[in-house]
Amino acid sequence: MVLVAANLRPAAAAVGPLLGRIRADTGLSATGAGALTTLPVLCFGALAPLSPRLARRLGGLTTVALALALLLFGLLVRLVPGLGFLFFGTAVAGTAIAIGNVLLPVLVRSNFPDRVGLLTGMYSTALIGFAALAAGVSVPVADAFGGGWRPGLAIWALPAAVTLALWAPQLTRRRPPREPSGEEPHGARALLRDRVAWAVTLFFAIQSAGFYATLAWLPSVFHSHGISTARAGVLLSLSLLVGLIPSLTVPSLATRVRDQRLFVLAFVSVAAAGWLGVILAPTAAPYLWVALLGFGQNASFPLALTLIVLRGSTITSTAGLSTLVQTVGYLVAAAGPLVIGAVHDITGSWTPALIVLLALLVPQLLVGLAAGRDCTVTPRL
Repeated sequence: MVLVAANLRPAAAAVGPLLGRIRADTGLSATGAGALTTLPVLCFGALAPLSPRLARRLGGLTTVALALALLLFGLLVRLVPGLGFLFFGTAVAGTAIAIGNVLLPVLVRSNFPDRVGLLTGMYSTALIGFAALAAGVSVPVADAFGGGWRPGLAIWALPAAVTLALWAPQLTRRRPPREPSGEEPHGARALLRDRVAWAVTLFFAIQSAGFYATLAWLPSVFHSHGISTARAGVLLSLSLLVGLIPSLTVPSLATRVRDQRLFVLAFVSVAAAGWLGVILAPTAAPYLWVALLGFGQNASFPLALTLIVLRGSTITSTAGLSTLVQTVGYLVAAAGPLVIGAVHDITGSWTPALIVLLALLVPQLLVGLAAGRDCTVTPRL
């Protein structure tokens, strides 16, 4: 499960540091580049309902194998020259990741009900850790292969291939009588009238919108202030590496208390301090700003995943909540990179775009406080 999680972010995280080269090579505008970075996130949301259906039909183990195979194919397609292949491969990879995104919280709840915090921490750490690795090494890999951007994206097919090979023996195991499918009898639709479900969904959506906008554009922001492309990629990688600490510890800490509102307040405040630093004095202490930003943003992500598990009263309600959160949440989050790119195109400056990201923390705080209360979702027909 942890190895699968490790493959769910590099396909998207590797793009940001290479975006300048991609734009120079293809002629993409900032809005077009924002669409490229938005595409996988859009797939995460639009195709999330596909995961429970596949799991019910094929079984969880086979569905995971299918997702890994699709991911491998999508990453390799991006090696083929042509802008169309870049977008197509990104869409295929996004489809694969959407399947894994929904299944992981359900598998944790069903297979490790007494170790929810530990397992959530482990797989969220793998998610963030490999995202950090992708952000940090994609430019050096591209340089090692002559400076083109395609090798920096395609290199992430290697861990996908290794994970698929290691997962293959699982397919010979006998399927249990009932596997988690990611969908309850009435599905996510039964939660559409539940306020708690919407609070968790919007908290996940807003923090994801900020995270993916940061992933796509933070290197470009620093580069616009005279920082080299390689160093800008390192700064993004650092922001993700700092997030390894809360990603490993927050789920375990959050499951020990019944109310998680203090966590929400603390993490949003730290992220706000990071954005203020980037806006007001980007080159004065960039490592401090990205450390604050990385801690605040990346602590909110495992907290959101933990809330999915904690707010579901049963395995089936957790499955329905996971589907709702990741369908609606990622569809909203997909607007993040696109909107920020469009604001930059319209204004010709990164400052208004960064102010938008700072302002997003206000609704994130409000819905997070609602989601952090001690309560569970109640499915309704």
